[in-house]
Amino acid sequence: MTENLILSGVTRTFGDTTAVDNVTLSIEPGQFVGVIGRSGAGKSTLLRLINRLVDPTAGSISFQGSEVTSLKGKALRAWRRDCAMIFQQFNLVDRLDVLTNVLIGRLAEHGFLSSMAMRFTDEERAMAIQALDRLGLVPQALQRSGTLSGGQQQRVAIAKALVQQPKIMLADEPIASLDPANATLVMDGLKQINTEDGLTVMVNLHTLDTARAYCDRIVAMRDGRVFFDGSARQLTDDVVREIYGLKGLAEFNEAVTSTQARAVVAA
Repeated sequence: MTENLILSGVTRTFGDTTAVDNVTLSIEPGQFVGVIGRSGAGKSTLLRLINRLVDPTAGSISFQGSEVTSLKGKALRAWRRDCAMIFQQFNLVDRLDVLTNVLIGRLAEHGFLSSMAMRFTDEERAMAIQALDRLGLVPQALQRSGTLSGGQQQRVAIAKALVQQPKIMLADEPIASLDPANATLVMDGLKQINTEDGLTVMVNLHTLDTARAYCDRIVAMRDGRVFFDGSARQLTDDVVREIYGLKGLAEFNEAVTSTQARAVVAA
Protein backbone atom coordinates (compact mmCIF):
# COMPACT_ATOMS: atom_id res chain seq x y z
CA MET A 1 0.00 0.00 0.00
CA THR A 2 1.45 3.32 -1.07
CA GLU A 3 1.72 6.11 1.49
CA ASN A 4 2.03 8.80 -1.17
CA LEU A 5 -0.48 11.57 -1.67
CA ILE A 6 -1.57 11.00 -5.26
CA LEU A 7 -3.49 13.40 -7.50
CA SER A 8 -4.66 11.85 -10.77
CA GLY A 9 -6.05 14.11 -13.49
CA VAL A 10 -7.53 16.52 -10.94
CA THR A 11 -9.58 19.30 -12.49
CA ARG A 12 -11.73 22.03 -10.95
CA THR A 13 -13.88 24.42 -12.93
CA PHE A 14 -15.86 27.43 -11.74
CA GLY A 15 -18.37 28.18 -14.48
CA ASP A 16 -16.35 28.83 -17.63
CA THR A 17 -13.08 29.15 -15.68
CA THR A 18 -10.77 26.17 -15.21
CA ALA A 19 -8.84 26.87 -12.00
CA VAL A 20 -7.02 23.52 -11.89
CA ASP A 21 -6.58 21.63 -15.14
CA ASN A 22 -5.77 17.90 -15.25
CA VAL A 23 -3.13 17.95 -12.50
CA THR A 24 -1.32 14.69 -11.76
CA LEU A 25 1.17 14.60 -8.87
CA SER A 26 2.61 12.09 -6.43
CA ILE A 27 3.85 13.62 -3.15
CA GLU A 28 6.13 11.33 -1.18
CA PRO A 29 6.04 11.15 2.64
CA GLY A 30 8.30 13.71 4.32
CA GLN A 31 8.74 15.99 1.31
CA PHE A 32 8.76 19.78 1.67
CA VAL A 33 6.98 20.93 -1.49
CA GLY A 34 6.68 24.54 -2.59
CA VAL A 35 3.99 25.57 -5.07
CA ILE A 36 4.68 28.74 -7.06
CA GLY A 37 3.12 30.58 -9.98
CA ARG A 38 1.40 33.79 -10.98
CA SER A 39 -1.75 34.99 -9.25
CA GLY A 40 -4.66 32.98 -10.63
CA ALA A 41 -2.45 30.04 -11.61
CA GLY A 42 -4.49 27.65 -9.43
CA LYS A 43 -2.19 27.31 -6.41
CA SER A 44 -4.76 27.99 -3.69
CA THR A 45 -7.44 25.92 -5.38
CA LEU A 46 -5.01 23.01 -5.60
CA LEU A 47 -4.44 23.00 -1.82
CA ARG A 48 -8.15 23.39 -1.14
CA LEU A 49 -8.85 20.41 -3.37
CA ILE A 50 -6.37 18.29 -1.40
CA ASN A 51 -7.96 19.32 1.91
CA ARG A 52 -11.45 18.83 0.38
CA LEU A 53 -12.52 22.40 1.09
CA VAL A 54 -13.33 22.30 -2.63
CA ASP A 55 -14.45 19.21 -4.51
CA PRO A 56 -12.85 18.31 -7.86
CA THR A 57 -14.89 18.51 -11.03
CA ALA A 58 -12.94 15.54 -12.36
CA GLY A 59 -10.06 13.29 -11.34
CA SER A 60 -9.19 11.67 -8.02
CA ILE A 61 -7.08 12.24 -4.90
CA SER A 62 -5.86 9.36 -2.75
CA PHE A 63 -3.71 8.96 0.34
CA GLN A 64 -2.30 5.72 1.72
CA GLY A 65 -4.47 3.84 -0.73
CA SER A 66 -7.72 5.51 0.39
CA GLU A 67 -9.83 7.57 -2.00
CA VAL A 68 -9.97 11.08 -0.51
CA THR A 69 -12.44 12.41 -3.08
CA SER A 70 -15.17 9.98 -1.96
CA LEU A 71 -14.97 10.74 1.78
CA LYS A 72 -18.07 12.04 3.54
CA GLY A 73 -19.22 12.86 7.06
CA LYS A 74 -17.00 11.57 9.85
CA ALA A 75 -14.41 10.20 7.42
CA LEU A 76 -14.10 13.61 5.73
CA ARG A 77 -13.68 15.34 9.09
CA ALA A 78 -10.96 12.84 9.95
CA TRP A 79 -9.20 13.63 6.67
CA ARG A 80 -9.25 17.36 7.38
CA ARG A 81 -7.68 16.58 10.75
CA ASP A 82 -4.99 14.44 9.08
CA CYS A 83 -4.44 17.06 6.37
CA ALA A 84 -4.04 20.26 8.41
CA MET A 85 -4.52 23.59 6.63
CA ILE A 86 -2.82 26.90 7.48
CA PHE A 87 -4.26 30.03 5.88
CA GLN A 88 -2.83 33.43 5.04
CA GLN A 89 -5.52 35.06 7.24
CA PHE A 90 -4.40 33.05 10.35
CA ASN A 91 -8.00 31.92 11.20
CA LEU A 92 -7.62 32.56 14.93
CA VAL A 93 -10.22 33.84 17.42
CA ASP A 94 -8.79 37.23 18.41
CA ARG A 95 -10.64 37.46 21.77
CA LEU A 96 -9.34 34.07 22.96
CA ASP A 97 -5.89 33.54 24.42
CA VAL A 98 -3.15 31.86 22.44
CA LEU A 99 -3.33 28.55 24.33
CA THR A 100 -7.07 28.18 23.74
CA ASN A 101 -6.64 28.97 20.05
CA VAL A 102 -4.08 26.18 19.78
CA LEU A 103 -6.35 23.78 21.69
CA ILE A 104 -9.12 24.42 19.17
CA GLY A 105 -7.02 22.23 16.88
CA ARG A 106 -8.03 19.30 19.14
CA LEU A 107 -11.81 19.77 18.74
CA ALA A 108 -12.01 17.15 15.98
CA GLU A 109 -11.24 14.58 18.68
CA HIS A 110 -14.15 15.72 20.88
CA GLY A 111 -17.85 15.06 20.90
CA PHE A 112 -20.43 17.79 20.37
CA LEU A 113 -20.98 18.71 24.02
CA SER A 114 -17.28 18.66 24.86
CA SER A 115 -16.54 20.86 21.84
CA MET A 116 -19.24 23.37 22.76
CA ALA A 117 -17.93 23.58 26.33
CA MET A 118 -14.30 23.84 25.13
CA ARG A 119 -13.22 21.17 27.63
CA PHE A 120 -9.69 19.93 27.14
CA THR A 121 -7.66 17.33 29.02
CA ASP A 122 -4.40 18.00 30.84
CA GLU A 123 -2.68 15.89 28.19
CA GLU A 124 -4.05 18.12 25.44
CA ARG A 125 -2.96 21.25 27.30
CA ALA A 126 0.55 19.81 27.62
CA MET A 127 0.50 19.00 23.90
CA ALA A 128 -0.47 22.61 23.11
CA ILE A 129 2.26 24.04 25.35
CA GLN A 130 4.80 21.78 23.67
CA ALA A 131 3.68 22.98 20.24
CA LEU A 132 3.98 26.61 21.34
CA ASP A 133 7.42 25.90 22.79
CA ARG A 134 8.62 24.54 19.45
CA LEU A 135 7.55 27.80 17.83
CA GLY A 136 8.96 30.08 20.56
CA LEU A 137 5.59 31.27 21.85
CA VAL A 138 5.22 29.92 25.39
CA PRO A 139 5.57 33.44 26.93
CA GLN A 140 2.51 34.51 24.88
CA ALA A 141 0.37 31.47 25.87
CA LEU A 142 -2.11 33.47 27.99
CA GLN A 143 -2.07 36.58 25.82
CA ARG A 144 -5.08 37.39 23.61
CA SER A 145 -4.35 36.31 20.05
CA GLY A 146 -5.58 39.61 18.65
CA THR A 147 -2.76 41.48 20.40
CA LEU A 148 0.01 39.51 18.68
CA SER A 149 1.97 40.54 15.62
CA GLY A 150 1.14 38.94 12.28
CA GLY A 151 4.18 36.70 12.44
CA GLN A 152 3.30 35.52 15.93
CA GLN A 153 -0.30 34.84 14.90
CA GLN A 154 0.85 32.73 11.98
CA ARG A 155 3.08 30.68 14.28
CA VAL A 156 0.09 30.18 16.59
CA ALA A 157 -1.81 28.90 13.56
CA ILE A 158 1.02 26.43 12.89
CA ALA A 159 0.90 25.25 16.52
CA LYS A 160 -2.87 24.83 16.19
CA ALA A 161 -2.34 22.68 13.10
CA LEU A 162 0.43 20.73 14.83
CA VAL A 163 -1.78 19.57 17.73
CA GLN A 164 -4.10 17.98 15.20
CA GLN A 165 -1.27 15.45 14.83
CA PRO A 166 -1.63 15.58 11.05
CA LYS A 167 0.00 13.40 8.44
CA ILE A 168 0.22 16.27 5.95
CA MET A 169 0.44 20.03 6.55
CA LEU A 170 -0.77 22.45 3.88
CA ALA A 171 -0.02 26.18 4.03
CA ASP A 172 -1.66 28.65 1.66
CA GLU A 173 0.54 31.75 1.27
CA PRO A 174 1.52 31.70 4.98
CA ILE A 175 4.07 34.52 4.67
CA ALA A 176 2.44 36.72 2.03
CA SER A 177 1.58 39.53 4.48
CA LEU A 178 4.64 39.26 6.72
CA ASP A 179 7.86 41.27 6.86
CA PRO A 180 11.06 39.34 5.98
CA ALA A 181 12.07 38.68 9.61
CA ASN A 182 8.69 37.19 10.57
CA ALA A 183 8.49 35.31 7.27
CA THR A 184 11.80 33.64 8.14
CA LEU A 185 10.51 32.60 11.59
CA VAL A 186 7.38 31.07 10.06
CA MET A 187 9.28 29.21 7.34
CA ASP A 188 11.89 28.02 9.87
CA GLY A 189 9.04 26.66 12.00
CA LEU A 190 7.52 24.76 9.08
CA LYS A 191 10.91 23.39 8.05
CA GLN A 192 11.69 22.28 11.61
CA ILE A 193 8.41 20.36 11.79
CA ASN A 194 9.09 18.82 8.39
CA THR A 195 12.61 17.74 9.35
CA GLU A 196 12.10 16.63 12.95
CA ASP A 197 8.69 14.96 12.54
CA GLY A 198 9.12 13.72 8.97
CA LEU A 199 5.84 15.48 8.22
CA THR A 200 4.90 16.16 4.61
CA VAL A 201 4.57 19.93 4.07
CA MET A 202 3.09 21.54 0.97
CA VAL A 203 3.16 25.34 0.87
CA ASN A 204 2.11 28.01 -1.62
CA LEU A 205 4.77 30.70 -1.86
CA HIS A 206 4.99 34.10 -3.49
CA THR A 207 8.77 34.49 -3.35
CA LEU A 208 11.17 32.44 -5.44
CA ASP A 209 14.06 32.86 -3.02
CA THR A 210 11.98 31.33 -0.23
CA ALA A 211 11.00 28.39 -2.40
CA ARG A 212 14.61 27.77 -3.38
CA ALA A 213 15.86 28.07 0.22
CA TYR A 214 13.36 25.78 1.96
CA CYS A 215 11.80 23.36 -0.50
CA ASP A 216 13.04 19.91 -1.49
CA ARG A 217 10.72 20.04 -4.47
CA ILE A 218 9.10 22.91 -6.33
CA VAL A 219 5.91 22.65 -8.36
CA ALA A 220 5.14 25.62 -10.60
CA MET A 221 1.64 26.17 -11.94
CA ARG A 222 0.57 28.13 -14.95
CA ASP A 223 -3.03 28.47 -16.16
CA GLY A 224 -4.12 25.72 -13.81
CA ARG A 225 -1.58 23.18 -15.05
CA VAL A 226 1.71 21.91 -13.66
CA PHE A 227 4.31 23.72 -15.73
CA PHE A 228 7.41 22.64 -13.77
CA ASP A 229 8.09 19.94 -11.21
CA GLY A 230 11.63 19.53 -9.92
CA SER A 231 14.30 20.52 -7.41
CA ALA A 232 15.34 24.05 -6.46
CA ARG A 233 18.53 23.58 -8.44
CA GLN A 234 16.52 22.77 -11.57
CA LEU A 235 14.49 25.97 -11.16
CA THR A 236 16.83 28.11 -13.26
CA ASP A 237 16.22 31.72 -14.23
CA ASP A 238 15.28 30.57 -17.73
CA VAL A 239 12.64 28.24 -16.32
CA VAL A 240 11.32 31.04 -14.09
CA ARG A 241 10.95 33.32 -17.11
CA GLU A 242 8.95 30.58 -18.85
CA ILE A 243 6.74 30.13 -15.78
CA TYR A 244 5.90 33.80 -15.33
CA GLY A 245 6.66 35.26 -18.75
CA LEU A 246 8.73 38.43 -19.03
CA LYS A 247 5.78 40.71 -18.29
CA GLY A 248 4.50 38.38 -15.57
CA LEU A 249 7.91 38.18 -13.94
CA ALA A 250 8.13 41.97 -13.79
CA GLU A 251 4.65 42.10 -12.23
CA PHE A 252 5.66 39.33 -9.82
CA ASN A 253 8.78 41.16 -8.63
CA GLU A 254 6.85 44.42 -8.25
CA ALA A 255 4.11 42.67 -6.23
CA VAL A 256 6.64 41.01 -3.93
CA THR A 257 8.43 44.32 -3.32
CA SER A 258 5.11 46.07 -2.57
CA THR A 259 3.99 43.29 -0.21
CA GLN A 260 7.25 43.34 1.72
CA ALA A 261 7.16 47.13 1.95
CA ARG A 262 3.62 47.05 3.35
CA ALA A 263 4.65 44.39 5.87
CA VAL A 264 7.61 46.43 7.09
CA VAL A 265 5.40 49.52 7.53
CA ALA A 266 2.78 47.45 9.40
CA ALA A 267 5.42 45.97 11.68
